[in-house]
Amino acid sequence: GLSLLRHSSDSTLSRALSRHRFLNTRALGCCPVPNQSACQHQRLPSSGRKGEDRRCSTSVRTGRGGKTDPAERLAAITRGTTAPFLDRLLAVIEDDVVPLSQKGVREGNKLFGGAILRKSDLSLVSASTNTETDNPLFHGEITAIFDFYALPRSERPPANETIFLSTHEPCPLCLSGIAWGGWDNFFYLFTYEDTKDAFSIPHDLRMHEEVFRVKNGDYNSSNHYWSSWSIKALVAGLEDGRSRNELEVRLEKLHAMYDDMSRIYQQSKGSGAEIPLN
Repeated sequence: GLSLLRHSSDSTLSRALSRHRFLNTRALGCCPVPNQSACQHQRLPSSGRKGEDRRCSTSVRTGRGGKTDPAERLAAITRGTTAPFLDRLLAVIEDDVVPLSQKGVREGNKLFGGAILRKSDLSLVSASTNTETDNPLFHGEITAIFDFYALPRSERPPANETIFLSTHEPCPLCLSGIAWGGWDNFFYLFTYEDTKDAFSIPHDLRMHEEVFRVKNGDYNSSNHYWSSWSIKALVAGLEDGRSRNELEVRLEKLHAMYDDMSRIYQQSKGSGAEIPLN
């Protein structure tokens, strides 16, 4: 059932799963161990709050303003229904982002895109795609941030009441942009390794290492500003085999769509678009 990761190396899957396993499907538990009685992690001392003695020391509480730990953040965002939540994220990419990116790559832009959804009902606020032919800083996520804040305030929910969806794992510029923009979360489909190996754009990993000395793009995926989740890792972690398989089929189709877009973009290089890091 992991054929959907055909573009990624085994190490890519291992990295994604290890970074997100505890966040994936046991959002209210203490750790990745299915049977919590078998968990060997050190228990946190109970404060008397109901159920707290079931937590273990892997549940580090993080976030701004006393926000809960990443697992509880995920549970709050998905409302405990991970498969329908993932279904909705993929539908937004398929129906709202892909058409914009298909048009964008024909104009010489990269294939990256993003969307903003309301946490309350998962309705779409805005969808965007990379527009680097206008400005090399207008990455998919940066364009999404601009488009979101260009909406009239009466039509725009606060950023922290929305979900930030990215087709690709955000580069260092976009990681910072998401934090400065006020989001406390983001979800992404393709990994850095996909971007480098399948889509022939190596700059995300290279920027991490050359500028920030971060090896293999291994940034802190849950920090003071936001928590992040790999959609692939969440799908791979689903216990419901039927839901997992159905979502994997859709992931394969999305891979094929982005393969086509990548070919168009790669063929456009050298056509005169002013994109310094193409």
